[in-house]
Amino acid sequence: MIITPATGRGRIYGSLKDMRILWEEVQRGWDDPVSKDFDENLYQPLVEEAQGVIRGMDRLGGIMHQMQSECE
Repeated sequence: MIITPATGRGRIYGSLKDMRILWEEVQRGWDDPVSKDFDENLYQPLVEEAQGVIRGMDRLGGIMHQMQSECE
């Protein structure tokens, strides 16, 4: 049995992409100091955290693949 974090990674990546598209759409109609605060203090940090999670899952996938190869 092959164990992989790829499914979860794909879901996070897809959600991040959807969120980016929606946020860009919202920004077209919401351009004031509150929207800038939301972007800087909530949206951008969330994107950075999600990207970090994706990178971690990629590393984990590589480690798990190596472990499986060594156990076969």
